[in-house]
Amino acid sequence: MTTDQSKAPAKRDRILDAAEHLFAERGFEGVTLRQIASQAGVDVALASYHFGKKDELFTAVFQRRAGELNDRRLAALAEAKRQAMPNTVSVEAIISAFLRPLEDVQREGDSGWQHYLALIAYVNNHTYWGQRLMSSAFDQLVTEFIGALKAALPEAPNDKIYWCYHNLSGALTLTLARTGRIDRLSEGACRSDDYQSAYDQMIPFMAAGFYSVCKA
Repeated sequence: MTTDQSKAPAKRDRILDAAEHLFAERGFEGVTLRQIASQAGVDVALASYHFGKKDELFTAVFQRRAGELNDRRLAALAEAKRQAMPNTVSVEAIISAFLRPLEDVQREGDSGWQHYLALIAYVNNHTYWGQRLMSSAFDQLVTEFIGALKAALPEAPNDKIYWCYHNLSGALTLTLARTGRIDRLSEGACRSDDYQSAYDQMIPFMAAGFYSVCKA
């Protein structure tokens, strides 16, 4: 392998890392390919060579970590089901399996996950990108969790389960966005970067909502 060939993957990863950071911070519209290339320390032509147009790079950034995140959540759900046997897994355990892997990746020291989770919040709340990226990246995963929730709440009408999931997704999006609003409202008693506390509150809150709303 030549020296240039060995450096190619590293440069490609640097472009993805820089794009992930800038897109999470400024959104799709607020970033140029030239700015991404500059932060990655490469020529803009190289970014175009590897990824094409800006929207193609944005899609590549969003898809890069989705598979690993899905695998972590599915593994957590499988473990929750195993621990619940021979009973059906509880709503609380299902929601925990959905949320706690996000906390785990934050603890592992890769700052890229912080940027990626903020990017999920941006995409999930974006009328254009939400339609184009959330389904392809996460619908199969969500279907697995919806199935578990239906098994945990067998008498619940389907529409109520989906509305409750919609509310869970909205609360998660706001948490991942880390706007700092809760910091200001609480005068520092709560921190938007404290994912453990956020999920400690969100899990029982959302479980209670599911139990209350999803009555036949």
